Amino acid sequence: MKINTALILCAGFGKRLNPVTLKKPKPLLQIRNQTILEDCIETVIKLRVENVFLNTFYLSEQITNFLKDKNFPVKINIIEDGRDILGTGGGVLNMINHSNDNDFLVFNPDTIWNENYVSEINDMQKYYFQNKLDNILLLVNKKLSFDNNLDGDFDLKDNLIKKSFEKNFIYTGCQILNKKLFHEHEVKNFSVSKIWNELLMKQQLNGFESTNKFHHLTNLEIFKKLKGS
Repeated sequence: MKINTALILCAGFGKRLNPVTLKKPKPLLQIRNQTILEDCIETVIKLRVENVFLNTFYLSEQITNFLKDKNFPVKINIIEDGRDILGTGGGVLNMINHSNDNDFLVFNPDTIWNENYVSEINDMQKYYFQNKLDNILLLVNKKLSFDNNLDGDFDLKDNLIKKSFEKNFIYTGCQILNKKLFHEHEVKNFSVSKIWNELLMKQQLNGFESTNKFHHLTNLEIFKKLKGS
């Protein structure tokens, strides 16, 4: 079994990267002469998904025009958040409602994705289906983070995510979610962490460890360092 649909979150304001994001949306920022959105889409294509949904809100016309110009070899459906921004949770739910699938790969494009992630994400998919899960997050040990100041989010043991004092693992920005997790939620502004916290309370939040070096556009300082690396 494999996942046929990927969701890419592109609606955010990118305030931590002001002033460069005042006139350009964060997904269109460039590292090594390529936008981080293009890095993400190329990784998704290598995962052989059939459909891509991408949500927009802030400076959405720039992202729409970028996709038209690039003409990627995969169908990309642009889903507007609407009059108000929906946050990560509301944005995912809004995209899910436009698909008949049940399981979705979800990506944040502010991580610099590359082909090294493909085998890991495929292994995460296998683990997800073999264990009949409804969620799994790709995590990385904070020792592998390019940004040494980035705090951890979770702890991970035997593929089960917990929150304790140490928090040695960072969420990479890739996860698999099943549609049923959103049944009690409406399309409005909420964070996907609300879903995570519900699962954490039931000890049902799952994780899969990445061993790749983690590069993430945390803020303007890190963006400048990544451009110069």
